[in-house]
Amino acid sequence: MAKNGVEVSVFEQSPEFVAAGAGIQLSPNCTRVLHDLGLESALREPAFLPQGTQFRHWRTGKVISESILGEAVLQRYGAPYYHIHRGDFLEILAAKATESPNIEIHLNASVSEFSQDESGVSVLVKNVRHQGDVLIGADGIHSAIHARLWGDETPRFTGNVAWRALVPTSSLPRDLVRPMSTIWWGPEKHFVHYYVCNGEFVNCVCVVEKAGWEVESWVQPGDLDELKQDFAGWHDDIQQLINHAEEGSLYKWALFDRAPMAQWGQGRVTLLGDACHPTLPFMAQGAAMAIEDAAVLTSCLLNASDIEESLQIYEELRRPRTASIQAGSRRNAKVFHLAGAKAWARDLATSRAGGHAMDNLFKYNALEVGTASQPEKN
Repeated sequence: MAKNGVEVSVFEQSPEFVAAGAGIQLSPNCTRVLHDLGLESALREPAFLPQGTQFRHWRTGKVISESILGEAVLQRYGAPYYHIHRGDFLEILAAKATESPNIEIHLNASVSEFSQDESGVSVLVKNVRHQGDVLIGADGIHSAIHARLWGDETPRFTGNVAWRALVPTSSLPRDLVRPMSTIWWGPEKHFVHYYVCNGEFVNCVCVVEKAGWEVESWVQPGDLDELKQDFAGWHDDIQQLINHAEEGSLYKWALFDRAPMAQWGQGRVTLLGDACHPTLPFMAQGAAMAIEDAAVLTSCLLNASDIEESLQIYEELRRPRTASIQAGSRRNAKVFHLAGAKAWARDLATSRAGGHAMDNLFKYNALEVGTASQPEKN
């Protein structure tokens, strides 16, 4: 919005921009948006460009399936696929926003309430009212804006608990980790690893079906012995990654989601990202969907004369796609964790799959969707 001359106020509830989490995958459907914002050079410096995606058997290490990324993705989709540390990504976004004369950033600023009428929206932050034309709630799965619009709807625990950890590449045997995103499939659990920080670290995400622990926090320390126990008997590569996890980098969190919403906003207020379509990490599309949202929302607002109508168009354009990604991610949570004959059939089908299965996902151009779908002006 700021790039197009709109004045934007950002209310960030944290007192400072601090990285939560470790690695994040940015696929072509969102990197084309980020490049359009002028972030290509900033992203390429700390990012890692994976050469492919690989699925492997949890015990034997056998490669079940492999797809090509790298230069092939850039040629096919016109935008790259990045692996990047969340801290690096946040730093890049915050720096870009801070340097913009059209963006005013308020830190340590929780919105306690809002009201709207035909002339605009006002939000209350620390007993100070701020006025605007539109309010966008981009405040995560526990969104305060979502709650004030639709009531406090409790997210659903998926039965999956995840760990994340960083492993210094220098501590590992040479070539233990290939330059790609690798997903190890096992009964009731899976393990993902890929390079971040320009290859200096390996980001690990370990997901296990568990009951009785439902703490959803990005800063809850994990127990290394518990993680080792969960992945006992897995391939030696996994054992080495776990054993070399950097001290203080292991965190544990429960995975929650919500069913797709029939409506996101009301009047001049709408939602974006996990505030309206929280997405499990099993397609690596949570951040990408929020970035797509932002691009489509911008086009809708800039190309329509009526604000409320433009927000409705935004929702209509985005709901089917985000609901599909939510469903696909939820489905993968089951597919990744199959056992026995079902796992054998899955592996066989995956190994035989060809073509360009990610075309519908990666070819989506959020920069054009909102503009192309606007009604013609008289």
